[in-house]
Amino acid sequence: MLDLTYPFDSSYLLKKRKAIKRALLSELESRETADEKILEKRIAILGGSTTHDIVEMLELFLLNYGIKTEFYESEYAQYWNDVMFDSAELAGFKPDVIFIHTSTRNITAFPTARGSREDVDALLSNQFSHFEAMWQKAAEVYKCPIIQNNFESPFYRLLGNRDTWDFRGKSNFVSRLNQKFYEYAQNHENFYINDINYMASCYGLQKWADPFYWHMYKYALCVDAIPEFAFNLANIIKSLYGKNKKAIACDLDNTLWGGIVGDDGAENIEIGQETSVGQLYSEFQGYLKAHKDLGVLLTVNSKNDEENALAGLNRPDSVLRPDDFIVIKANWEPKDRNLAATAKELNIGSDAMVFIDDNPAEREIVRSSVQGAAVPEMTAPERYINILDRSGFFEVTQFSSDDLSRNEMYKANAERAKQEASFTDYGDYLRSLEMKAEIMPFAPLYMSRIAQLTNKSNQFNLTTLRCTQGDIERIAADGNYITLYGKLADKFGDNGVVSVVFGHTDEADKSLFHIDLWLMSCRVLKRDMEFAMMDSLVAECKARGIAKLRGYYYPTAKNKMVKDFYAQFGFKKTAEDDDGNTTWEREIGDYENRNHVIEAQ
Repeated sequence: MLDLTYPFDSSYLLKKRKAIKRALLSELESRETADEKILEKRIAILGGSTTHDIVEMLELFLLNYGIKTEFYESEYAQYWNDVMFDSAELAGFKPDVIFIHTSTRNITAFPTARGSREDVDALLSNQFSHFEAMWQKAAEVYKCPIIQNNFESPFYRLLGNRDTWDFRGKSNFVSRLNQKFYEYAQNHENFYINDINYMASCYGLQKWADPFYWHMYKYALCVDAIPEFAFNLANIIKSLYGKNKKAIACDLDNTLWGGIVGDDGAENIEIGQETSVGQLYSEFQGYLKAHKDLGVLLTVNSKNDEENALAGLNRPDSVLRPDDFIVIKANWEPKDRNLAATAKELNIGSDAMVFIDDNPAEREIVRSSVQGAAVPEMTAPERYINILDRSGFFEVTQFSSDDLSRNEMYKANAERAKQEASFTDYGDYLRSLEMKAEIMPFAPLYMSRIAQLTNKSNQFNLTTLRCTQGDIERIAADGNYITLYGKLADKFGDNGVVSVVFGHTDEADKSLFHIDLWLMSCRVLKRDMEFAMMDSLVAECKARGIAKLRGYYYPTAKNKMVKDFYAQFGFKKTAEDDDGNTTWEREIGDYENRNHVIEAQ
């Protein structure tokens, strides 16, 4: 919904929240009718201040991301008690995510001018211990992601500029406490910081922390800032559940450089350090290029002759070069068609794309024609970075080594496609790839990537079970489960972890194994990796005395390609309900290995 796209009108959202919610629920209902599976999550909001309006705004943004939410709200300022004293209501709620909404108002003691350095250090330790004990208890009991606000700067400085560096300064104390929070986050998986210190700075600390709202309503921030706060929080939550975008489709003229390369010539477009306008575009190109290291795919979608487009990108002072882009579509086709074609080539959904273009007419065509694609309002070039950055399309909650090399993986896929075209026998082509697979039980090194895959993989995903890293770690530690990850490499490069399988033995019948999740990244489709994974699963099951496998397929709008996955392995369909959910079974005593082209270990 455009009303919920950054930059939005906070006053309008606060005023029209009920109408917007009705529209979003109606839209989600139509998507469910079209067999699209909608995520449903329980979020506990543990507040050190009033949270009702935050909950209402957060619900809107999450609905816009396709996440239905049920909320638990602690009583006012009871955030610590609910966790530490085992609130029966919170325990019964069984949260999927816990958000702790505290602010500088919840720091119970600050240094005084009479305090010694030792006094201040002890005070800092006590304040941090208060939060640390709560986080550890919550992680132990609820085993779900925890999101914690950091602290905004104090709205006054008793010592003036000295307040920021003197050990007795309130500002200095808050900075040191924040640093302790950050160190905890660095050393604990499934723990995330909601950076309200940055948000308050952007919004304007004097407006954000207006004392009127605290003393009148016990709000930790002004009412008008609540939509921006909730949006920032929603971006963390949607990222946890795989709702990030994956690729950027860039226009060129007046988007990546100033001017029109076809009219002005590559030598006359504005880029580089010679003019202030050129510097703006160079900075924006650098911002986009940095996204490659996050695993974001860069593509071009421009109405241009390809020769002119490449000439612009090949200028010596261009930050982005042609090889920074996975796909370049510089032609005169409608941009909505180019976007859909690019998504198909990358084997991702159009809803995983962000389209950036300075032309409002082109933006509107793509927005109305390509379902789910993000189309931010790119206005003046000096605002391009701010708009993309604050939109949260690529919020980083999990980060793995695979993300660093994702662009190279997609380029290697293009090389594989070229090689495939030179073979007449597909089996010969697969053998020519010299594929090697590592198929092993879940390992700590790959927990983040495994969780990431469960939330990103949609097409080759039989049950679309979504798991946090905490879920994955818990399953890996349970001896009743069999877990397998699959890495695949070939002569063109390493694809990283591309397949995940896990399931559990039946409590009543230990000879029966339930396959709870089976997924594979679409970038390795049709390379027999599913055969290698099934061979390994069957071998492990036989080693444990398991005689029968039971698999499940739950249809969604995106996973129809695996509807008959189990049939190819000799499973028999044993049940099907009105929604198309199917159950499959197979005795494995006579199972013969299906993989003949991948060297697996």
